[in-house]
Amino acid sequence: MAPVAHLTSAHPPFDTRIFVKELSSLAASGRKACLIACHTHDETKNGVNIISIPRPSGRMTRMLVTPLKVLWKALRSGAMIVHFHDPELIPIGFVLKAAGCRIIYDVHEDLPRQIGSKEWLPPYVRKPASVLSEAAEWLAGRAFDGIVAATPDIANRFPKHKTLVVQNFPIADELLATGAKPYAERPNIITYIGGISRERGAVEMIDAMEYLNEANPSQQSQTHLELAGPFFVGGFEQELAARSGWSKARYLGVLDRDGVRDAMSRGRVGLVLLHPTASYLRSYPVKLFEYMAAGIPVIASDFPLWRSIVEEAGAGLLVDPRSPRKVAEAIKWILENEAEAEAMGRRGREAVLTRYNWAVEERKLLEFYDRF
Repeated sequence: MAPVAHLTSAHPPFDTRIFVKELSSLAASGRKACLIACHTHDETKNGVNIISIPRPSGRMTRMLVTPLKVLWKALRSGAMIVHFHDPELIPIGFVLKAAGCRIIYDVHEDLPRQIGSKEWLPPYVRKPASVLSEAAEWLAGRAFDGIVAATPDIANRFPKHKTLVVQNFPIADELLATGAKPYAERPNIITYIGGISRERGAVEMIDAMEYLNEANPSQQSQTHLELAGPFFVGGFEQELAARSGWSKARYLGVLDRDGVRDAMSRGRVGLVLLHPTASYLRSYPVKLFEYMAAGIPVIASDFPLWRSIVEEAGAGLLVDPRSPRKVAEAIKWILENEAEAEAMGRRGREAVLTRYNWAVEERKLLEFYDRF
C-alpha cells in the first residue's frame, strides 16, 4: 500500500477529523502514514509519524509562508498519496501533483459560502474572496485525483466520480467517561464545546443564562454554562465577559479529547446554536453528534436538516438560535423534565450507535484509498 501524507497548515496536529479519525484509521489498517502540521516537535503517535513545522506568527504568515514549509516537508516525506485539508494548500497541491503524487483534497467546509460570515475579513473583501475560492476549488476538483467532502452538500460541488462523503461522525465510545455521575445526580451544568464566535451563537448562550435566572432565580441559582474552545476573533472574550449572563458562565479554555469527554460527562444538555448562515444551514456539526454519543440531550438550531436528525432520533429540542429567551426556555424545560431529558440522551446515543458513527465512515475512507 502506498505511503500517505496528510498536510495541514491551519489545524492543530491532533485535530479530531484529521488525526483522531482519518489518520489513526489509516495507520491501524496497516498503511504507512504521516502528518505534516504545525507542532513543537517530531513524534510518533497512534502509529502516525508527525513531521513538525513551526507555528506561524499570524494569519497572513500562515496563509502565505507556512504552505511553502509544508510543501518542502511533503516533497521530502516520500509519500505517494498526499491528502491535504486547507484551501490555502491548493496551490501546493498542484506542485505535488506535477511531482507525481496522487492528490486528495479534504473539504471540511463550504468555503465560498462561509467566507461571507468571516468576521476577520472586511465586508468589501468577502465577495471577491468568495468568488476566488469557488474558482480555486472548481480547478482543484477537476485536477486532483480525489475529493473527500465532510457533508453531502459540499460533495455536490465537486465531480461525482471522484468525490467521497466522509462525515464527522463520532467514534462511538470515545466520549463515554468511566465513572461519570448518573444523569439524575449531575449539577445543572449546560455544556458548549466548539469554536466561540458570534455566528456560532455565543452571545445568545450568554444572554440565555441571564434570562434563565430572571425567570426563576432561586431554582436556577446553581445553573452554569460551561464553554470550551477557541475564540476566533480578538476581543470577543472581553465582549462576552461584559454581558450580565457571563457571571453564570465558566470558560474552560481549549480542551484535549480527554477534557472534552470529562466536560460532556458533567453536563445535563449540550448546546449547538449556529446561526442560519448559508454555510451552516446545510452543515453537519460535529458537536451535535458528539453530545449524542456522550448520551446527553441537545438544544440545537431549528434548521430543516438538523430537525430531521434531532426529531427522528428524539434526542433533544430545537430553537431559534437568535432568540436567547427561546434558548433559556429550552434549558429550563430540560432541567425541569429530568426523566424525559435523560431519555433523550439515551435515544441520541442509540442513534449514534446505529447510524451516526465513525466506523461506517472509516470503511468508506479505507476503500477510497484502495483506488490509488
